[in-house]
Amino acid sequence: MSTQQSNSPRHRVVVIGSGFGGLFATKALRRADVDVTVIDRTTHHLFQPLLYQVATGILSEGEIAPSTRMILKDQSNAAVRVGKVTSIDLSARAVTSEHLGRTTVTEYDSLIVSAGAQQSYFGNDHYAEHAPGMKSIDDALELRGRILGAFEHAEVCEDPGERDRLLTFVVVGAGPTGVEMAGQIAELAHRTLVGTYTNIDPRSARIILLDAASAVLPPFGDNLGGRAAETLEQLGVEIRLSASVTDVDSTGLTYRDADGVRHRIESACKVWSAGVSASPLGRRLADQCGAAIDRAGRIAVEGDLSLPGHPNVFVVGDMMSLDRLPGVAQVAIQGGRYAARQVATEVKATVKGRPAPERKPFEYRDKGSMATISRFNAVASIGSIELAGFFAWVMWLAVHVVYVVGFRSRIATLLSWTWTFLGSWRGQMTITEQQTIARNALGELHLLRSSGRQHTDDLVTRVS
Repeated sequence: MSTQQSNSPRHRVVVIGSGFGGLFATKALRRADVDVTVIDRTTHHLFQPLLYQVATGILSEGEIAPSTRMILKDQSNAAVRVGKVTSIDLSARAVTSEHLGRTTVTEYDSLIVSAGAQQSYFGNDHYAEHAPGMKSIDDALELRGRILGAFEHAEVCEDPGERDRLLTFVVVGAGPTGVEMAGQIAELAHRTLVGTYTNIDPRSARIILLDAASAVLPPFGDNLGGRAAETLEQLGVEIRLSASVTDVDSTGLTYRDADGVRHRIESACKVWSAGVSASPLGRRLADQCGAAIDRAGRIAVEGDLSLPGHPNVFVVGDMMSLDRLPGVAQVAIQGGRYAARQVATEVKATVKGRPAPERKPFEYRDKGSMATISRFNAVASIGSIELAGFFAWVMWLAVHVVYVVGFRSRIATLLSWTWTFLGSWRGQMTITEQQTIARNALGELHLLRSSGRQHTDDLVTRVS
């Protein structure tokens, strides 16, 4: 075990997470008289809202996940540490992280926690083996392998029933991610892949969108949700609402409709986008400070985003529960910047020997919600203004380009979108067998090692 201590007398800020909240908090502290340490289990900043475009061959992972070190390369007061945070000791003001068997303890004066959220299967975590979610680069690459692999397997399949199963794609969850995913699988089948196979017609693929809710895009309201559903149906997507999934296996899934009748869908490729749960760190923090935890695992924070009794610890983004704010990028960005301002202001006051000013409560400025359905079609809700169609799609493009981190990534993203939306070309259609089997193989390997069993050479060979 090692302990990371700074020799500098400056205020030590630890930021957990390199997502929107963590990254924007770190960058907001670039001129502050502090030393910042960013701890994250990955080496990149992930633009999560565009993961579905990686999964469907539009963008590469590098375009939406630039290196955190490269982003912060010119910020002299910031350091990056790779590791999975395993514990936070509020009384000792220390964060413990692990990476490749090495345990590191990093001490802090101020802490900003933005560890994000993970896919929720509502207590049925075994569904993940057959219906991956979409929260990481690994998820997106696995789904790309499963989606395109289904077409490849169907091409050489001689059994009509099996071919139909291979060409049936089910997306669970009719929120923004599910709608975007279903729309892009439909465009892939009905546009991009047309004419590329000899024995199958990709246009015969079925894309089914399921949700337990009674509407598509519920947060957008009946009007925009209805417009989105209409556009999806024009693309050939079958929508089944008030449908609660009761089982998922390798060959398909079962759901129960509003009348309680169970239905079976035979499908080789399933995508799960039905729910999220906050990082387990939220519950660990709550156990120490007595804060409440909601059903999604988010921890209740004070009006200044700090933990009760710990004004030096801020929780932002998908992990926090405050005023029913949604778990979207803008909440994380604004929360991260707000927390950074409080730290910088109070450190400046301390250096000058002045009392810290009273904190003003965090105020979220809602900049609206958007979801793209297909090329030239999107929906947008900005205050009382509702937009659908081409203009909403152009707004969606502009907003997402702005928040892609790095000039080169913006240019690469724009070029990829140009080829995809104006033509039918998708430049990221490469798949490997490893992408689809590595997750389960690694899971088996972890179980074997944790149980103390030997003879795992064959599994290691499969993974490598």
